[in-house]
Amino acid sequence: MSKFTNKVDFTLLVTVKNANPNGDPLNGNRPRENYDGFGEISDVCIKRKVRNRLQDFEKGSIFVQSDERCDDGYKSLSDRAKGYEPLQKALKDKDKDAYAKAACEKWIDVRSFGQVFAFKDDSVSVGVRGPVSIHSAVSLSPVDIYSMQITKSVNSETKDKKSSDTMGMKHRIDFGMYLIKGSINQQLAEKTGFSNEDAELIKKALSTLFVNDTSSARPDGSMEVRKLYWWKHNNQTGQYSSAQVHRSLKIDLKDGIDNPKKFEDYDINLESLSGLEVEINDGL
Repeated sequence: MSKFTNKVDFTLLVTVKNANPNGDPLNGNRPRENYDGFGEISDVCIKRKVRNRLQDFEKGSIFVQSDERCDDGYKSLSDRAKGYEPLQKALKDKDKDAYAKAACEKWIDVRSFGQVFAFKDDSVSVGVRGPVSIHSAVSLSPVDIYSMQITKSVNSETKDKKSSDTMGMKHRIDFGMYLIKGSINQQLAEKTGFSNEDAELIKKALSTLFVNDTSSARPDGSMEVRKLYWWKHNNQTGQYSSAQVHRSLKIDLKDGIDNPKKFEDYDINLESLSGLEVEINDGL
């Protein structure tokens, strides 16, 4: 594994068509939007999808696994931590540094995103700060949310007539293009053991973010990674701030278009920053 030595910034352009990219459980699972009507996808949702892709690449490498994708038989984070002997030895010795090091060596999502290990009956709690940070995604234009009422053709329980739960709602947006921003910090990467090979896996996960992510709310092909911009700085801290790098990507609606319906309705231009290496990939 080669040492991660240069700061990285990245931006992802994602299109959504006739899908619910991230439902809000406190609002009837309607697609998330801010007070100005722009769509949002939480950073937690994005990290979940990245973890799922990393798990596809390397089975057993993920600490925070979703229940339906569990590949090691553990039913909780506590069980997974207690099932890894090096962690229990460090816990017994009350050695937080050894605990964090063992966790980072075992699970790629811990050394990427960090993790708080604080479980019932444990004598110590351990926090790991990860080098990979991801912003919540925001759409480039306001989104229109459409709702439809649905019915079930069969009762959940045996009854003489249809029960009240046969009625429901589904929500979607017609079209939206979302911007996902993130970065990888070299100093934190050094602490967790995050490597260049790990960075390449993160890049691959972002490029294929919606592979194996099909659901009723997100049918196959309804969400697509259109572009991934991957900036590599020439030193550890970066010759530009992340904000400057992300601002170098200029995206505007084309003349005469007020209500975008497709990716091609946007003008996308990348400002050159001296000494900064940029890789541009189409998503899969």
